[in-house]
Amino acid sequence: MTQMQQVSTHLLDRVSLWLKQTALNGASLEMLVTGFCERLAAAGVPLSRVHLSFAMLHPLYDALGFTWQRGKGVTVEGFRAGQSETDAERFLRSPYYYLYSHDLDHLRRRITPESPIEFPIFEELKRDGATDYFAFVQSFSESHGQGMVGSWTTDAPEGFSDQLIEAMLRLQSSLAVAAKMAVLGKLADNMLTTYLGENAGKRVLSGQIRRGDGETIRAVLVMADMRQSTVLAEREGRQAYIDTLNQFFDAIATPFNRGGGEILSFLGDGFLAVYPCGRHREPSQAAALAAMEAVRQATARMAEMNSERRENGLSEVGYGIGLHIGNVMFGNVGLRDRLTFSTFGTAVNEVSRLQGLTKKHSTHIVASQAFTAYAGGEWETLGEEKLRGVRQKLTVLVPSEKLLKIDQAEAIRHRTQESSSEAEQVMLLYRNRNTPQRDIWNKLLQ
Repeated sequence: MTQMQQVSTHLLDRVSLWLKQTALNGASLEMLVTGFCERLAAAGVPLSRVHLSFAMLHPLYDALGFTWQRGKGVTVEGFRAGQSETDAERFLRSPYYYLYSHDLDHLRRRITPESPIEFPIFEELKRDGATDYFAFVQSFSESHGQGMVGSWTTDAPEGFSDQLIEAMLRLQSSLAVAAKMAVLGKLADNMLTTYLGENAGKRVLSGQIRRGDGETIRAVLVMADMRQSTVLAEREGRQAYIDTLNQFFDAIATPFNRGGGEILSFLGDGFLAVYPCGRHREPSQAAALAAMEAVRQATARMAEMNSERRENGLSEVGYGIGLHIGNVMFGNVGLRDRLTFSTFGTAVNEVSRLQGLTKKHSTHIVASQAFTAYAGGEWETLGEEKLRGVRQKLTVLVPSEKLLKIDQAEAIRHRTQESSSEAEQVMLLYRNRNTPQRDIWNKLLQ
């Protein structure tokens, strides 16, 4: 009895129909791949492993890979641009590179204990009892800027029948169409999330796209800025300064985009972050405590970054952080045909002035009394300051050294966030890196 007699064509047609409907419903790429593989297995297709990788337009990753294994589900991995030479070498010895370099659409190999190890992945497949392997390349467009590569593996004694391969090729085309829809949908979603911030991006996607649309929220406000950036730019040159600026943002800004915080905008060599909260004490206190935890992490990360710069013979990077709580207005402003999502309001001006006071008082962190009332802990009062553009004087304070020490629980939480951050970032924005096609595909590991 052949495999095609064992696998119902009606069930395979149902898988194809599910792909189309799920893509139309706006499902994520991970949901599509997971549901597709599980439904193929449920239909009786003797798959032991499926790998699918997608060349993406992404600021951090050249490709996104999914590996499904029978009984184990799907694992997701993002392949970074400029990853290690080991990864690049692994790709050059993979079936995918063989397909690409020989301009082939498909590659099929029977796997037996006696088969030569033509590609390194076959060693792993042999250990898992694989008997047949079928790899393919599927472009999403004529320009080959985006696409999908993948492989089907079975451990059935007879391998893949010709009829089953024909059926999988048809399903492969349906999957490519569904995946392209998911990629384009996620592109729009993550483009706005990355450039506008999560909250603002969602508002734009929900229809707040007209000039004047917006609202006011109460939030803990954080504004940070690099010190002596002009001197650094003149001394280091354009590219070195851009690299330093990105290094600075990686160190100081990352903690404020977690734990309930969101960076609303980057302002030159600084940024504004918010921790939305209600008007009652409990949510305000929770937001202030979350912001202070981020301050401690940012302070430690800046110290680590500057230590590395000193070891490399580079100058330290200074910074200032202002902390406040108040109302933030944000919405669409600009021309009728050219809008931007902007933030403004008295509290924004105040936190900006507070950040500027770090220069006057030669300290890294300055907070308003309104913020410290919710954050708690030990603070040293600097006095009252008349801020430019602000009618009333504000009492300003600096944190004690004790308040800036990271306790063990925070350190563990910080390490957990660091280890999971890549998985969280995988489905961000897709970006055209203008790299040669080989550079795009060289992260699509088997």
